[in-house]
Parts: sequence; C-alpha cells; structure tokens
Amino acid sequence: MIDLYTAATPNGHKISIALEELGLEYRAHGLDLMSKEQKQTWFTNINPNGRIPAIIDRDNDDFAVFESGAILVYLAEKTGQLLPSDPKNRSKVIQWLMFQMGGVGPMMGQANVFHRYFPEKIPAAIERYQNEGRRLFEVMDSQLKDTEYLAGNAYSIADIATWPWVRIHEWSGIRIEALPNLQRWMDLIASRPACQKGIQIPPPSTLSDEERAKQIQKMVTQ
Repeated sequence: MIDLYTAATPNGHKISIALEELGLEYRAHGLDLMSKEQKQTWFTNINPNGRIPAIIDRDNDDFAVFESGAILVYLAEKTGQLLPSDPKNRSKVIQWLMFQMGGVGPMMGQANVFHRYFPEKIPAAIERYQNEGRRLFEVMDSQLKDTEYLAGNAYSIADIATWPWVRIHEWSGIRIEALPNLQRWMDLIASRPACQKGIQIPPPSTLSDEERAKQIQKMVTQ
C-alpha cells in the first residue's frame, strides 16, 4: 500500500498517473494548499520542503519519498516498469525526466505566476517565461519527430512527468501551434486510461478559472 499526499496540480498528477499505470494499491490524501496544510509539522515530517507530492510506502518500512521526479524513479524501480534496465536507455529516460524537472516545470510554473497570479503585470517577465516555455516545447517537438515517446519508442516516467505540465499550456499562455509532433504525443498520452484517471485524483477544483486565479494570487502574495 502506498499513501499518496497530493493536490490537483501537474506535479501531483504525475504520481497519481504513475500509480495507476503501475497498478499499485494506494490511498490518495488531498492536501489543502490554500490553507497551507503542506506546511504543517505532520507533513514536513514526511517532506521537509513542505511541497506536494510525497508518498509513504507502507510495504517498505513506511519509507517516505518526496520530490516528484524521485518518486517516479522509486516507483519505477520498485515495480521494474517504465524505466529501462539497460544503462543507455535508462539514461535517456532519466535525461528527459531531468529536462522536465529542471526546465518545463519551473519555466511553466513561472509563466503561471506572472501570467495569471502576480498582482502586477510585468510584460518582460511574462514574455521571458512564455518564450522559454515555447522553446522547450520546440525541443520536445524536434525530439518527437523521430520517436514515439520522449525517450524513445517506449512509454516511460519521462512522459508521465512531462504530460501533466504540457497539457495545461493554455493556462501558462504558451502556444503549441506549428508543433505537430508535440500535439501528436499529447493526444497519445491523453488517450491512456491511467492518465485520464490520474488527473482526476484528487478531484479537480470546481472554481472557475477567474476564481481559481484569484485564490492562488492570494496565496502567492502572502
């Protein structure tokens, strides 16, 4: 049994998707980020950084794992799935996983902040992060010209890590026009039942986009 501590965000969805893909038994615990539940002591004992997602593997001496990329690697190694065992192909998957962790996620996250949440509109900052997000999309589109998935022709944790971010490109104000390979990949991943279920865990917010933006803006500026 895996206990998953999560929220309806791209980073949270990575892990619920992976758990669904791997067929692991788990319990999802949704944290209220707006009330800063993730900063409470009980949770920082699991993840000292006070961020979701985190897991506790009850079948492995209650072993706790935090950081979404580290969780994906842990689950893949636990099951022997979604991460090749041969060194070269394993390295390719890890490289594209790090591409998401160090590039796609942070750049889109900053685009979200300045495009949606920051109380003062700073055009130069918005343009910087949207342009960098688009550049990273172009890198993926070029890679996907010759491969079905990001790290080759096998679905992996690199795809699971990246898709939840790319699927919300409109929220970040980043266009995907003229990126046919990226769009093909997005549709391919979106058709997977585990992905469709994973993005519903925990249930998405019922707030409108405007209400959600105002709520997050309040959290960002506190």
